[in-house]
Amino acid sequence: MADLIKIMISSRCNDNFPAGDGNPTLSKIRRMLKEKIESEKLFNLPIFEVWINEEIPPQGGNWDSWDVCMNAVEDCDLLIALYNGNAGYAGENGSIGICHAELSRGLNIFPGKVRVIDIADPKIEQKDYRDPNPLNENFQKYVREQNRFSGKASSFEELETVIYATLTDAIIKLVKDGVTTTSKTNYHSGEALDWSRKSYSERRDLMTSVVKNSLLGRAGTKLTGEQNKFLIVNIHSIPVLINVDAIPDAMSVSPARELVGQPFLSDYKLANLIADNEGGPVHIIACHKGATESQAKKMLGFSDATVVATPFGVYVADNIQKIQFIFIANCRDEATTRQGVQRFFDWLIQNSEDARLASRAISRAKIVKLIAEEKNKSN
Repeated sequence: MADLIKIMISSRCNDNFPAGDGNPTLSKIRRMLKEKIESEKLFNLPIFEVWINEEIPPQGGNWDSWDVCMNAVEDCDLLIALYNGNAGYAGENGSIGICHAELSRGLNIFPGKVRVIDIADPKIEQKDYRDPNPLNENFQKYVREQNRFSGKASSFEELETVIYATLTDAIIKLVKDGVTTTSKTNYHSGEALDWSRKSYSERRDLMTSVVKNSLLGRAGTKLTGEQNKFLIVNIHSIPVLINVDAIPDAMSVSPARELVGQPFLSDYKLANLIADNEGGPVHIIACHKGATESQAKKMLGFSDATVVATPFGVYVADNIQKIQFIFIANCRDEATTRQGVQRFFDWLIQNSEDARLASRAISRAKIVKLIAEEKNKSN
């Protein structure tokens, strides 16, 4: 039998929830949640193992509770952080609380397995609120910037409901991601093999078609341009013109890469497709194989830009000319291609990058319209 799904519940220990004397401590609540979650079974078999620091066994050598908690963050399959605005124990002269450190560690290394549940006093959300403890204030600022809440609760009953919903959602995603990850190592059969048999032109058309169909599945997306080649996709409530293309081999293979070239050089030709309240173009490029940061920089033509390796591939944003590329890596078949597109949008929202992308797209639209006007004057 496979190992149980390891869940870590992170929170303050001695704070009351809901806030106020007479209510149970979060330590007591974590014990109750542990008991309830571990009692859940699938086909009469246990599936969960819950880690809480109240049950840390004695450690030898130089280990302390901080080390154990950081190790638990790395070892768990799912980290559920109960956020009440309190950064937690920081040790003597410490500059970061344990709750802050656990959440930061999880988001920096394993963002996909982190879920944050808001159980904070509503006053913390008020704009004029300033926590007298600088560690807490830093923690609250960090959490606001991450914008990663999975739910909100103001009572134990609500918390229990939110945690069960969170567990259900996480398990579904873990299973689907596991299937996709497993399939990525098996490209020698099935549809992936069929795609590999095709010519560059055929494969490029297939990859482009799947990405466009994935985008059309998103609410509010519509086709535009000659032969419906482009799309308008709502990102952070802003309609953004999207140009989809595909590199039908490794990016290191020149003939495949040159089929796409540097499409942003022709952005001005699309100015007439962008309304006043719309942004773009933004380029989504499906890559049949991997994509690296250095390859993305070469396509952009310069290095002074935001270039980030992500779970879906590589994200490129030039903050001067507002050029934006999204490279979806390992588009070997329809399933992996659709999964890559979905991971891109998940990543945007999880990191609050959707607002930044939309803002840059609005600026890019202004730039390409000016270029188009100047081009028309010179003709």
